[in-house]
Amino acid sequence: MSMITERPVNSPAAGPAAEVAPEAGARRDVRAVVSAYVTLTKPRIVELLLVTTVPAMMLAAGGLPSLWLVAIVVVGGALAAGAASVINCYIDRDIDQVMRRTKRRPLPTHTVTPRNALVFGLVLAAVSVALMAVFTNWLATALTLAAIVYYDLVYTLWLKRTTSQNTFWGGACGAAPVLIGWAAVTGSLAPAAWALFAVVFFWQMPHFYALAIKYKADYARAGIPMLPVVASTRRVNGEIIVFTWLTVLSSLALWPLGMSPIYGVTALVVGAVFIVEAHKLCRRSARGEAVKPMRLFHWSTTYLTILAAAVALDALL
Repeated sequence: MSMITERPVNSPAAGPAAEVAPEAGARRDVRAVVSAYVTLTKPRIVELLLVTTVPAMMLAAGGLPSLWLVAIVVVGGALAAGAASVINCYIDRDIDQVMRRTKRRPLPTHTVTPRNALVFGLVLAAVSVALMAVFTNWLATALTLAAIVYYDLVYTLWLKRTTSQNTFWGGACGAAPVLIGWAAVTGSLAPAAWALFAVVFFWQMPHFYALAIKYKADYARAGIPMLPVVASTRRVNGEIIVFTWLTVLSSLALWPLGMSPIYGVTALVVGAVFIVEAHKLCRRSARGEAVKPMRLFHWSTTYLTILAAAVALDALL
């Protein structure tokens, strides 16, 4: 006979456990829901966009701008980028559920309902635009609103699903934070702002083409005509090389626009490494050898981060 006996659920010994367990479960549920909403904003993308915004503001100010203004633009920019990402997840929920890379996102897993996601995205967008309107100027505000609208309605809803050049035409959204940060400081856009814009704009092609090579089967399964899915290897390699060179040339075009050798030498060195990595990937691909596209993907992120840090340091010194 077993010596273990069941205690009545109403007994004193069972009471505390019965009270604690539901509370612990509720806390876990709350954390899971909060985490799901944060995931919808794609924090890594937000972080990368802000990496280019603050240095642009410092360059526009010729040093350290008002910390209050920096805080407003960083918060407003983060909310705007998060809003665009949330609405993107809402629009793409049909294809996210068939792609291995995205099927664990909150909407495919039903952690967040589509309606709640849409409301959340629209609220974030409204708050971000309101912040920019109240505390910056009309140009920065207009650029913020335009970036959200373009990314979700033009890129996500239309270009992404209809053309292999979706990454190119959608590139303006990813580069917009540079212009927004500059405009917030000066109320206008100078040639240096457009040079920085060009760097981030062209950089997105080798960055995202590398990702698309890695997840080519995923995009094909979802019916998304990313360039590596619908074009020849030669065409993809050609565009990676061309846009990598254009990225580096744009970074060097910024040098004579008031930058010191601190920036110029950094741009030369990291640009050379970026070009070498792009050529290595394309050479292996052309030979039919195994490629590691994520190496270029991760290095491109490092490249942009170092270049942005050089811009900030140059502005301070």
